[in-house]
Amino acid sequence: MKKIILFLCISINAFAQNKFTVSKTELANKIKGGWAGQLIGCTFGGPTEFRYKGTMINDYQPIPWYDGYIKNTMTNIPGLYDDIYMDLTFVQVFENEGLDAPAASHAKAYANADYMLWHANQVGRNNILNGIMPPASGHWLNNPQADAIDFQIESDFSGLMSPGMPNSSSKICDKIGHIMNYGDGYYGGVYVSAMYSLAFVSKDINTVVNEGLKVIPKESNYYKCIADVIAWHKKYPNDWKQAWFEIQKKWADDRTCPEGIFDAFNIDASLNSAYVVMGLLYGNGDFSKTMEVSTRCGQDSDCNPSTAGGILGAFLGYDKIPAYWKLGLKEAEDINFKYTTMSLNDVYKTGLKHALQMVEKNGGNISGENITILLQNPLPVELEEANPGHFPKEKRALYKIVNPDIEMEFEGIGFIIMGRANKKNTSSEYNFKAELYIDGKLAETVNIPTEEKSRRFNLFWKYQLENKKHLVKVKVLNPSGNHEVFVTDLVVLGNTPTKNNWKSEK
Repeated sequence: MKKIILFLCISINAFAQNKFTVSKTELANKIKGGWAGQLIGCTFGGPTEFRYKGTMINDYQPIPWYDGYIKNTMTNIPGLYDDIYMDLTFVQVFENEGLDAPAASHAKAYANADYMLWHANQVGRNNILNGIMPPASGHWLNNPQADAIDFQIESDFSGLMSPGMPNSSSKICDKIGHIMNYGDGYYGGVYVSAMYSLAFVSKDINTVVNEGLKVIPKESNYYKCIADVIAWHKKYPNDWKQAWFEIQKKWADDRTCPEGIFDAFNIDASLNSAYVVMGLLYGNGDFSKTMEVSTRCGQDSDCNPSTAGGILGAFLGYDKIPAYWKLGLKEAEDINFKYTTMSLNDVYKTGLKHALQMVEKNGGNISGENITILLQNPLPVELEEANPGHFPKEKRALYKIVNPDIEMEFEGIGFIIMGRANKKNTSSEYNFKAELYIDGKLAETVNIPTEEKSRRFNLFWKYQLENKKHLVKVKVLNPSGNHEVFVTDLVVLGNTPTKNNWKSEK
């Protein structure tokens, strides 16, 4: 009998520890902190975005911050805030259709939005506009940008509406993240969302980083990269630059995003996530240091401090973000983000509404001012890998107009042809139709619009070919004297990693 009573006591205590109680005021404060932190970080890092590729931003390089800066940027450079207005597309769908809104609704909303997109987002949009719906729209066979940072920078909403419930945020990510990403690109959003979720209920930022990583499969390269960052932080706790060098040596090669292959440019989710984690770990709860480190790591240095600032903002709460970083914020909180009808003040309210709905949906309770959250232990999502067995082999400059066709030979198992459709002597848009032939056989017929929003970000690609010499031909079916299809580069993929071909003289 005593054993039974003891067992019951232990079970009850364990169950009690799986609940977290917070006031509605405090929850709202943390949600505000998450959204405000994103805006602050994006504004701070904006001037340095992709200006420092493969190098850190040295200490002597000033990064401006002043009273009125946020409002000035929102007014004069509104396109900078894709980190937020992309989130708001999905927030609005939830608002219109409820928490069970299908992936197709989110996909159509973002594909038909007025904003410009790049990389995985634009490939996903083009796929959707041409009838390839999620999850196929983000799959690596249909999206050469699958590992890019895109979903990572727009996944914040998922964690902010899932306080203490990282597995629930992962379910949202599964639905929306596969619209435009797969593999490491998808994992970037899953991990960021989990850190947001845990920031509501953790008292230590290291716990947020470490526990959040449990949602990522250990077998993935993404997990291995972030685990390395955590280990290097422990080894060099007072020297973020040494950790940066270690990351650079092991993880700085972009092996999947065509633009980053054999280039200093890196938009890969894993590397840029590493810089987010660097900011959080070396910042250790200090907002200023978190901003500095996550920005000065370089590459996508507006998105990374935006993510780090958002997570830390949710961790601290709006009220505890230092006044210095909220200079001029109040006067910007009623400005609608471009391409939306929502301001920060709007999303503060909507974010709280959705978070309360998620709490109740997942077994929690709301009683007046008191909110009881049924906490979730982070569980890994399914293992997936983009471009398995495909390795960069060659990047060949082409710089030719397809008039009306172009041929190229290569040896390997895959390729990406980069380029775009241009307007020459007119302002009118045009939609090219083009055929791709591989070894004399028609592989596909595609639309290549000149219009920016619907453009085909990468012109052609194919993977999983037989490892041999191939002849590729692109043929434009409807040439135009006022428009052109211009190809810039050919990326060739092989089935083995590239090795240095030089030999030591010793």
